[in-house]
Amino acid sequence: MPEPLRLLQVGAGGMGRAWLRTIKQNPDVVLTGLVDLDVPLARTAADEHGYADVPVAASVGELTERTGAEAVIDVTVPLAHPVVSVDALLRGLPVLCEKPLAESVRECLAMVAAAEVSGKLLMVSQSRRYFRTEAAFERQLAELGPVGSLSCEFFKAPRFGGFREQMAEPLLVDMAIHQFDLARKLIGAEPVSVYCDSYNPAWSWFDGHAAADAVFSFDGGARFAFTGSWCAPGMETSWNGRWRVISANGTAIWDGDSAPVAEFASGEALPATLGAEPEEIAGSLTEFVHALRTSTTPQTEVHANVVSVAMVEAAVRSSETGAPVRIADVLTAAHAEALDTVPPGPVLDVLRSWPSVQKVVGLYKVS
Repeated sequence: MPEPLRLLQVGAGGMGRAWLRTIKQNPDVVLTGLVDLDVPLARTAADEHGYADVPVAASVGELTERTGAEAVIDVTVPLAHPVVSVDALLRGLPVLCEKPLAESVRECLAMVAAAEVSGKLLMVSQSRRYFRTEAAFERQLAELGPVGSLSCEFFKAPRFGGFREQMAEPLLVDMAIHQFDLARKLIGAEPVSVYCDSYNPAWSWFDGHAAADAVFSFDGGARFAFTGSWCAPGMETSWNGRWRVISANGTAIWDGDSAPVAEFASGEALPATLGAEPEEIAGSLTEFVHALRTSTTPQTEVHANVVSVAMVEAAVRSSETGAPVRIADVLTAAHAEALDTVPPGPVLDVLRSWPSVQKVVGLYKVS
């Protein structure tokens, strides 16, 4: 058996502590260092999770050589992802970065370029792709054939306090990327355009738009309809949402938690087959380690994941303008912004070398 992969984790807050527990439970990895700008917080988190002998520091550079780290887990706030992940990549370390990759598509594209400069893997942890019931749902869809329409209802009433309640588009920017990203996986195609209307109910405790309706068209003709709210008390859905798929051969439904149900057009039931896949961030970590050991490309490798962020940005822009927005146009505009804002150097050189940003991120069939 290979030696456990030696990890540096950056970020020791609430989500960072969840990752510390996940790392502890995976025999294929070992934590060799914990980084946080608040070094005492990092020390406390490490000690509380059984890592009393693990060194802590305020930067990746302080621990890279000292610990013999082989990869980085970036669990910082989204604002810090471009700095932390790019720094690690350019030090020669592959990175597993928490979602969202960055706060803007422009920053995401610079991170793609940095990964190309380094030649190292940058993967995004889209943890809601890793549920056993979701995997069973996918297997049912494979039996039913091409997706014609996909819908997701998401209704929750969390009272977070803090920054989320002050955001302009809290539901779309902080939450909907999960559902938008999963729609790409379930449909098996890429989005072309979106029309979105976001709003804030009169009783909302959010400052910004806490509810939205969005309809995406996908390459090949499929449609994805999202209806969601973060101020919907009573009869709440799963955090994964409630899903329905319709194909020419039948229908499948997943409530986000339980085993999905499906039936063919004839009325014959299509049973769900549950596997034993690792779930949520444990699934992300398992795929990351496998990708590094086998030199394979994980499903949320940075090039592909940019499209999920572009879906969010396009939905916000559509809501602002009241008109449909093409995903390709969002990518083109973001590439131009990146060329204007990234400082001279290898990352900018890579950005300039791209003949088509759509092709770089895998939006091949969208002109």
